[in-house]
Amino acid sequence: MTHGDDCATAEDRDGNDQHHPLILERVEKDTEKKWQTVVSHRLKKHCSCTSKKAKSKILGFVPILKWLPRYQLRNWLLGDIMSGLIVGILLVPQSIAYSLLASQDPIYGLYTSFFSSIIYALLGSSRHISVGIFGVLCLLVGQVVDRELALAGYLTESSSISSNNSAVLLAGQGNDSVGFECDRSCYAITVGATVTFTAGVYQVLMGILQVGFVSVYLSDSLLSGFATGASLTILTSQFKHLLGLKIPRPQGWFTLFKTWYSLLTNLGNTNICDLVTSLVCLLMLIPTKELNDRFKSKLKAPIPFELFVVIIATLASHFGRFNTDYGSGVAGHIPTGFLPPQMPLWSLIPNVAVDAFSIAIVGFAITVSLSEMFAKKHGYKVDANQEMYAIGFCNILPSFFRCFTTSAALTKTLVKESTGCQTQMSGLISALVLLLVLLVIAPLFYSLQKCVLAVIIVVNLRGALQKFTDIPRMWRINRVDTSIWLITMATSALVNTELGLLVGVLVSAFCVLGRTQQAQVLELGRATNREHYEDLSSYRGLRTYPGVAVFRYEAPIYYANQSLFKKSLYRCVGLDPVKEKTRRMKFKWKKSKEPEEAAGVPNMKSEENDVAGKEDGEPEATVTLMLDKKSACRLHSLVIDCSAILFLDTAGVNALKEVRKDYGELGVKVVLAQCNTSVLDALERGGYYPDKKGGDGGESKMIFFTIADAIHYVQSLSAPNGDYDSKC
Repeated sequence: MTHGDDCATAEDRDGNDQHHPLILERVEKDTEKKWQTVVSHRLKKHCSCTSKKAKSKILGFVPILKWLPRYQLRNWLLGDIMSGLIVGILLVPQSIAYSLLASQDPIYGLYTSFFSSIIYALLGSSRHISVGIFGVLCLLVGQVVDRELALAGYLTESSSISSNNSAVLLAGQGNDSVGFECDRSCYAITVGATVTFTAGVYQVLMGILQVGFVSVYLSDSLLSGFATGASLTILTSQFKHLLGLKIPRPQGWFTLFKTWYSLLTNLGNTNICDLVTSLVCLLMLIPTKELNDRFKSKLKAPIPFELFVVIIATLASHFGRFNTDYGSGVAGHIPTGFLPPQMPLWSLIPNVAVDAFSIAIVGFAITVSLSEMFAKKHGYKVDANQEMYAIGFCNILPSFFRCFTTSAALTKTLVKESTGCQTQMSGLISALVLLLVLLVIAPLFYSLQKCVLAVIIVVNLRGALQKFTDIPRMWRINRVDTSIWLITMATSALVNTELGLLVGVLVSAFCVLGRTQQAQVLELGRATNREHYEDLSSYRGLRTYPGVAVFRYEAPIYYANQSLFKKSLYRCVGLDPVKEKTRRMKFKWKKSKEPEEAAGVPNMKSEENDVAGKEDGEPEATVTLMLDKKSACRLHSLVIDCSAILFLDTAGVNALKEVRKDYGELGVKVVLAQCNTSVLDALERGGYYPDKKGGDGGESKMIFFTIADAIHYVQSLSAPNGDYDSKC
């Protein structure tokens, strides 16, 4: 135990004599009801139906019914139309491109964006986010699709992807028993739709169970690291299209290394036409994207350079006959209209259930985090559970129309907000743009090269990849969060994408636990001009009271850190009561073995005590303890400030009881101060306060709401006549 430069003065002690303790009266709690009564009450509350309650539920479940009647045509319509048109134009090339990432035909990306825009406009509670195709989810879906294609016997990519047999019905079909003719393309979308349906069911179930709070356990650093790691995997997976190589996507762990190995071994088979087209498109898109970002404050709307590149590349590929003359891979036939709905492949659900769960968690977490971010920015609230319903149905309903998993997308949401979006009416406008493409324009993209789509995907990864430049800044701000980011990113990229999310959650949890275990006991001193106590090692000019030490522990005390709390307290006090008792017992045992000295040496006993104290560093059992040679004040009381202790479990209560008992046997009194009501209840239930029959007359049950009250109390105990040892 260390002390400040000064002990409390005589004036302070005189003030203490006139001290009036703070007394508060607890509000009496209602008597606990029987569980049958509680269950009955909740059933009546949730199952009763009135017209007012039914209306509230319907309006809450379908938010468009709430805001559409109050829609301000003059103020909002122009902004919604503008943002809806621009986002719709951006969605066309991106929907086609990200279909490639999900191992699907381009038409299915357009279907996915179309249906998700409509459903979220009906059910979503956010006014600004854009729900549609998201790169990370496309990657996760594509990995599952490729795995199931390999298990079903589709080992390589079909060269005849242009012969789209997507309209073939697959109901009742299993992996090994194909009831109808089905090529690689239609089986791929069947797997993708089944995964999407399963993920949507998970999300709706989580909404029913009101577990929207799980999003708070996915921190920003975790999600950012996961997205960056997945972006590296996406970048690597697109190199085969940039080079025009036809190699299968590797499965299992360490796919990044496997992909690069396949790329390097097949580098000699590079398609020069695809390579040149990729380089030209990159040289066009990267600078123009930078111009859009630099002048976004001056531009009323971002210029859709991606669409211009797609149009130019399609015309060049068509008239240059890149597919027939140079063997360049193209998008192929994209049918117009809509295919009839089909059921998911029920027999496939057990195979994809685990993958669908991770996809559901990622999709929900990204959607909720973005919706809450923009809601906070614009001054309104979103319902996390309603977002769970909305994104769940954005996956369940479109899965019957051959769509794959969707969530909110940051890039399109930023574009949507910056171009004047006011409500989800803009989502309906975007859906109209996609509908026009689906009904009329889609077949014109027949000659669009796959390498152009890969370039669009790569260019849109710039935001995630630029996070690497922020690592030094993040490290300076918070090393723990940066460590979580790095571990999650590295695991997602180098080992396995889904495993990265799990590892990130576990690392975040262990970091929180680690912080509670790294907390140290601090010795406090009193400010000179007021009754305020702070850490002696952090502030100068703090005073201590003679014979009384005040300590604070800034963490909850529970089973995982209760032993660390005791060790830290003993180290800070400078006296381990367990070791002290052991040394005293050893000293007494030695004394009992010594022969009795002659009666002519009257002071021998005290001399022996002095010698023993010098040799063993032990104080006498019958005098006030001296903590160490540097300490000049005799300790008789410990005050533990519990203001920073959030909660106690049974092990925490037992730890405090042990501290009080062990120090009490050495003549040092331990009292607690500034306990919150949760801690007081835990102490009461855990038997910390002895019964009045215990012999102290209920003295130990005194509650101190301030440190000053506790200090005044222990000082009065050490000086029964109103005076106490003031030697310092």
